[in-house]
Amino acid sequence: MTEVGRRYYTLGHGRHQDSPESSSEYVKFSKEKYILDSSPEKLHKELEEELKLSSTDLRSHAWYHGRIPREVSESLVQRNGDFLIRDSLTSLGDYVLTCRWRNEPLHFKINKVMVKSSEGRTHIQYLFEQESFDNVPALVRFYVGNRKAISEQSGAIVYCPINRTFPLRYLEASYGLANGKHSSPHSPASQKGGHIKRRSITMTDGLTADKITRGEGCPTSVSLPHHRDVIRNCAVSVDQIQDLHSPMSPISESPVSPAYSTVTRLKPQGSLTPASPVIRRSSEPQLCPGNNNKPAPDPGDSTHSSPCHRYSRASPSPSVNSYSDPDTGHYCQLHPTSPVSRERPTHDTKQLPTKSYVERLKVEEGPRVTVENGSSEVEAGQRLKGEMDLGGFVPPTVETSSSFNPAAFRSLLIPLENKPLEMAVLKKVKELLAEVDAKTLAKHITKVDCLVARILSVTKEMQRLMGVSSGMELLTLPHGHQLRLDLLERFHTMSIMIAVDILGCTGSTEERATLLHKTIQLAAELKSTMGNMFSFAAVMNALEMPQISRLEQTWMALRQRHTEGAILYEKKLKPFLKSLNEGKEGPPLTNTTFPHIVPLITLLERDAAVLDSSEPWENLDNGVEIVLAHLEAARMVAHHGGLYHTNAEVKLQGFQSKAELLEIFSTEFQLRLLWGSRGAESSQIERYEKFDKVLTALSHKLEPSVRFSEL
Repeated sequence: MTEVGRRYYTLGHGRHQDSPESSSEYVKFSKEKYILDSSPEKLHKELEEELKLSSTDLRSHAWYHGRIPREVSESLVQRNGDFLIRDSLTSLGDYVLTCRWRNEPLHFKINKVMVKSSEGRTHIQYLFEQESFDNVPALVRFYVGNRKAISEQSGAIVYCPINRTFPLRYLEASYGLANGKHSSPHSPASQKGGHIKRRSITMTDGLTADKITRGEGCPTSVSLPHHRDVIRNCAVSVDQIQDLHSPMSPISESPVSPAYSTVTRLKPQGSLTPASPVIRRSSEPQLCPGNNNKPAPDPGDSTHSSPCHRYSRASPSPSVNSYSDPDTGHYCQLHPTSPVSRERPTHDTKQLPTKSYVERLKVEEGPRVTVENGSSEVEAGQRLKGEMDLGGFVPPTVETSSSFNPAAFRSLLIPLENKPLEMAVLKKVKELLAEVDAKTLAKHITKVDCLVARILSVTKEMQRLMGVSSGMELLTLPHGHQLRLDLLERFHTMSIMIAVDILGCTGSTEERATLLHKTIQLAAELKSTMGNMFSFAAVMNALEMPQISRLEQTWMALRQRHTEGAILYEKKLKPFLKSLNEGKEGPPLTNTTFPHIVPLITLLERDAAVLDSSEPWENLDNGVEIVLAHLEAARMVAHHGGLYHTNAEVKLQGFQSKAELLEIFSTEFQLRLLWGSRGAESSQIERYEKFDKVLTALSHKLEPSVRFSEL
């Protein structure tokens, strides 16, 4: 009987001579052999099933590689900006971002914090240094879309995902990690195998595995063939791990790459002056004391070796609390310290240089040659998104006139000279709005909103003039005064436009109830589908106008004929808007294209803002807390401009807009339609006061007030 046969017999008859260890070893061997011998079709199907999971599920993202050894992850990220997410092998349940920056592999542990919601429930959020998110995919989307440095001091930026092409179960079996062990592969350069570099298919959710393509922003690379035998042969014994070292060690003469960093969040000290409106805390990957004194392996034994690579012992830094693990190398836990305590003693290893603020702004991938007294530059690699010419400081332009110019507006629907509320134009507008559903209307509104707020289609020249990369950051700055005024104008004009559409419905009560229901659906689409809190608030503001809320017969017909719409409005939309205005609740950051900035710009433009009613901070006892919440939210708005841009592009991807609908939702068109070609140029206060009387007259014409003498 063969050895395998004897083991099989023993496994089936537990009282025979083989030990429990050999039985469990055989079970493990059989399981791994079964997985590794799976057909390519089965593996492809299993990978597709993983990628079809919910976008919040980490397994649905191709840049997540599961439990792979650290050395393997380092060999996969070959170019600056490459990154992947893997499981931590020393801290179960934690995740590590592995990337390459400045030709060095870096590892960053993704930290977890417990957050308490307004309802009193706690949940976990993930972060590197400051911004925290409900799940890891949201964290990755933020840093990739924003091109934001993972840590301030390292300056590492990720933008090119390295995607797996096998299911997670197969990768674990290939590297012998299914039962907690791990090993290190040879370099992919010597194997003619490895992972094909492809664009993440989950950065824009909804794509399938068949649509995996190489991204435009990623450097092209030679596609390497995949064979099961190649991956099976990748693994080496655990004893060999400490004999291997990183191909391009971040701090040169080191047997291991710098470990990932763990950030401890501290309260800012009064002596520290932040360099930006947001207090920044940072961590930097740093080499831990080395205790591996083995000689370097022969270059022929491992392709990780290089002629200039030598082992050395590093003296421990007193400011670093370190620990080691025999299987995975050394890891450092870094704590934010004051600028004085960040000065490290000189070691035998090179330290990452401390950079000034301007130097951090100039951080790039690859070398760069600057022509003296000139602006021409030769760059290697891909320029960072939103980077501007820093040859000399260019002060931002302070805008003094509105971006809306009704007099010069050329319309497809309105003649050059028009009177307020011309019936022919109103009729045409109603027909166009009735032809499409609420979701399509929400997309048109969001597109125009993002253009006005400079979330989308922001050119390099616009960024240079603004001094920032996004309108969301500009509106929090002093020279964003005109943008704030324009957004307030758009908010109130949009609300009046929606109210005119409802009050202009002179048909039966049932017809008005149907139109009211569609308006509620529009608000719901703006909130949930598009993540556009700006126009959501504008539509809700129209529905809450006294001229519309007093239409008792219309609201009664809505409850009778469109019960679900009435419940949606009363039980979900109104309470949500109230929480937004009080600063208690906000939409998920990963779904937001335009944040709720109306209270903020109203506060910042208190003298110029036209208020229909008193704000919540003026009526409640906790008014100071509400004001503080909105001012705190301004920091997040300013920092997430890139994320809003990415979210808006995803939401509007493949959207075919209609020119007439885009025009209807443009502010110039609404100004001309509501106040005419002459009245559109008058002052805001005068225009709004007059139109308030017009809306009141329309409302009373539809449902006259009942006099007490008639009762």
